[in-house]
Amino acid sequence: MATTPRVRKAVIPAAGLGTRFLPATKEIPKEMLPIVDVPTIQLIVEEAVAAGIEEIIIVNGRGKGAIEDHFDHAFELEQTLRDRGKEELLAQVERISTMARVVSVRQKRPLGLGHAVLCARDVVGDEPFAVMLGDDLIANRDEPGIGQLISVHEETGRAAISVVEVPEGQEHLYGIVAGDDDGAGRVRVRQMVEKPAPGTAPSRSAIVGRYVLPARVFDLIAETPPGHGGEIQLTDALRGLAAAEPGVLGVPVRGTRHDAGDRLGYLRANLCYALERDDLRADLLAFMAELVRNG
Repeated sequence: MATTPRVRKAVIPAAGLGTRFLPATKEIPKEMLPIVDVPTIQLIVEEAVAAGIEEIIIVNGRGKGAIEDHFDHAFELEQTLRDRGKEELLAQVERISTMARVVSVRQKRPLGLGHAVLCARDVVGDEPFAVMLGDDLIANRDEPGIGQLISVHEETGRAAISVVEVPEGQEHLYGIVAGDDDGAGRVRVRQMVEKPAPGTAPSRSAIVGRYVLPARVFDLIAETPPGHGGEIQLTDALRGLAAAEPGVLGVPVRGTRHDAGDRLGYLRANLCYALERDDLRADLLAFMAELVRNG
């Protein structure tokens, strides 16, 4: 049996306009909005690196240069921190620029998630790769979310996508999958539909923000016509993978998921990540208790 190639590269689509966070995102990329004091996209990259990813391919758009700059060296800042003896901060800043090889490609027109992934084709090449959406956070210190999908892919040779069960009535907000249990708590995907009309979803299993895909998906995306919203949807292209062997597995990823692309989800993420920090937890809990008491 052939050995499944190791997943070394991750694609992070980051060309969206971030309209749900206007006016903050008028000039600041939504991916740079901080969770406490760490840009959202840095948390995504850290998850990838913890899972053994070596190369990050950021699919950028116009006005998103701040993302590239964040993962580059900041010589003046580093020297200033060094001169002032701020060694801990210096180590944090230097680590950002060395944690992984970061490559940027441009999506010149906003034609959908499938098209954004297709823009990374030349850099990915002919090997399996991860896709990580920049507004989906999966908190799991022990077992990175994308690492769980990589393990499933290496075990089975199948494409792996993360799924969660969403509340009834919210299916129309997501790509939805349905299929058979594979005996290990995963779904052998038989149906996929992008944002089904209310009342028509085949299940409540929604795709959320993490994928491990074979390189042949690029051919399927290239052949996919515009779908929901007039965009080239990744979900539509994945139906071709699901229809052929070895198929697609929907994997319930362990960890706490935060939808940082939603304003309330973003606020919740900030609170949860802050409560995990020893330097903030006690004071934040006291402040929250005070808010509750004062109604």
